[in-house]
Amino acid sequence: MKAGVAAMCAAAARAGQAELNGEIIIAAVADEEYESIGTRSLIERGVRADAAIVTEPTRLAIMPAHLGFVWADVTTHGRAAHGSRWDIGVDAIRHAGILLAELDRMDDEELPTRRHALLGRPSVHASLISGGTGMSTYPDSCTVRIERRTIPGESPESVRRELESACSRARSRQAKFRADVNVTFAQEPSDVSVDAPIVRALGRALDASGEEQRVEGMTAWTDAALLNAAGIPAICFGPGDISLAHAAEEWVSVSEIERATNVLARLVTGWFGGPADERGDSWRS
Repeated sequence: MKAGVAAMCAAAARAGQAELNGEIIIAAVADEEYESIGTRSLIERGVRADAAIVTEPTRLAIMPAHLGFVWADVTTHGRAAHGSRWDIGVDAIRHAGILLAELDRMDDEELPTRRHALLGRPSVHASLISGGTGMSTYPDSCTVRIERRTIPGESPESVRRELESACSRARSRQAKFRADVNVTFAQEPSDVSVDAPIVRALGRALDASGEEQRVEGMTAWTDAALLNAAGIPAICFGPGDISLAHAAEEWVSVSEIERATNVLARLVTGWFGGPADERGDSWRS
């Protein structure tokens, strides 16, 4: 994000040298990778704009939509007993395996039938698992921590119902199966129309800069979802490749940062000088 921050600051400095009929707001915020307390604070304080660019690494593609996610804990309940007492012990870890088989089937058969034009299908995976107290003891509980990546139209409540249905199917296979589903955290997906004014304006800025127009979906979650929920059409555009995020070496070429800066500067000046129906009083970078 250092590259994205550099590009938006340099673009604002360049565009600010012209007489603009509006305001450029630079928002450099913290905690986007957890609970987004920075952007949430801006919104709660009443900061608003007519459009937003989140300078996540997109390889200079326009990304109007991205996935959301839901985190959930599913805890299966067994009955503790000595390892030799198969007659009274109930293995919570083995029962968690039945649930995992149901999630595997869901990911293979159900989720691929749901599609978004830019984002494709949703997904589910088991992130963490814990349970048991000793080798010769039947485990009385096992917790599987699940991440469900969501597409627009899906919600934390729909995911909770989905997991509860998976538990019901597991119970139909094993009468002693018991489990609790608890949604622990969620971030909504983001979706802006490909015909939205900010998307069209960014496309014109790319053309004017001699860059290729590419409209794609972003798999990672970003603060664009929070801005959109607050009524600020927000899309992602920036230098760098998201596939390098969290890698041993993260890097962005200086030339790509300069190209992103040129596009963003043209976007700002064009936004304030464009058609009335596509021009707002402020613009957020």
